[in-house]
Amino acid sequence: MIDLKTLREDPDAVRASQRARGEDPALVDALLAADERRRSAASRADSLRAEQKQLGRQVGRAQGDERAALLAKAKELAAEVRAAEAEQGEAESAFVVAHRQVSNVVEGGAPAGGEDDYVVLKHVGTPPGFDFTARDHLELGERIGAIDVERGAKVSGARFYFLTGIGAQLELALLNLAMQQAVAAGFVMMVPPVLVRPEVMEGTGFLGAHAGEVYRLRDDDLYLVGTSEVPLAGYHAGEIIDLSAGPRRYAGWSSCFRREAGSYGKDVRGIIRVHQFNKVEMFSYCRPEEAHDEHLRLLAWEEEMLAKVELPYRVIDVAAGDLGASAARKYDCEAWLPSQQTYREVTSTSNCTTFQARRLSVRYRDPNGRPQIAATLNGTLATTRWIVAILENHQLADGSVRVPEALRPFLGGSEVLEPLA
Repeated sequence: MIDLKTLREDPDAVRASQRARGEDPALVDALLAADERRRSAASRADSLRAEQKQLGRQVGRAQGDERAALLAKAKELAAEVRAAEAEQGEAESAFVVAHRQVSNVVEGGAPAGGEDDYVVLKHVGTPPGFDFTARDHLELGERIGAIDVERGAKVSGARFYFLTGIGAQLELALLNLAMQQAVAAGFVMMVPPVLVRPEVMEGTGFLGAHAGEVYRLRDDDLYLVGTSEVPLAGYHAGEIIDLSAGPRRYAGWSSCFRREAGSYGKDVRGIIRVHQFNKVEMFSYCRPEEAHDEHLRLLAWEEEMLAKVELPYRVIDVAAGDLGASAARKYDCEAWLPSQQTYREVTSTSNCTTFQARRLSVRYRDPNGRPQIAATLNGTLATTRWIVAILENHQLADGSVRVPEALRPFLGGSEVLEPLA
């Protein structure tokens, strides 16, 4: 949820943010009206309760006709208090609904527009120039015995797969390399639950526009997470955490589940867009004034990982209309895919400012000891999709794949993944 201080002091900034996202600025006015109604209702209820308390003291001291008159007045006042409290409750409920409908305020400098209005910040590395016809990752994966989508579909349906043999080893190598880097950078390694309660999924902002992508277990009233960002955001829910020594950083290794609603017909070949995958996700809690710089640090750690697996990539500044409701700014790293002759997303890092922490009541103490809302940020450090880019960019003419040097220690020193006999 957005900061009410910002809403009240600078509603035009919130309206501008809504317009940049392509969302309705009238929601800001609806929230302002709901906020005013809530405060007015609370004030009236408080005033009537104070009057009721004062009248109770008068009744205690009165006698005879005066007492009878005061008792009659007290009865009328009690009815007014009940009505005022009912209005207060309704106003509070309406306010919560209105508050949750307004997305996070976009950070200054983020591009306006939709999915295609991103800004390319830089290119790193040179796409490989093959003197042979490049194979796509699925053909390569099948040749080296790494990927089996046919049996994945047989067992679970479309967009499921098996990583087999060296494919399973390659994924573990990649995720272990990511965890090794994260721990060296001071992150606390976490293996979180992948089923979460509705209030945690709602708190992170995934039950809004993207609710259709979330798997729900209705019998248990639990949700399967699409990223370990969700359980890591809920880890400190309802707590006051110590940020006096700087940001608190966690790296979560988890399986992730996405319905990919609305993506039918897109990337149906291979393992680019699937329902289940594994990922190492960075998550940071920090003071709001530290969030901008922390965001750039998360991006730098993502780029460090991409350099280790020797992938050419570009960094884009995602346009406001393509941000999730929780994000104020997002940077994606997109790796080059030779088979598609284009860049495709492999990492994403978002600055959610205080939006998630306000919903989940995650606070810290300022230098004066007063509780304040923390900021939260997240970023991908490695995921199954990276296998696509690794296979395609490091392929050789005979269908074998060169292993990036940083991954070799995790693969028994193997330098090349050979096709099966």
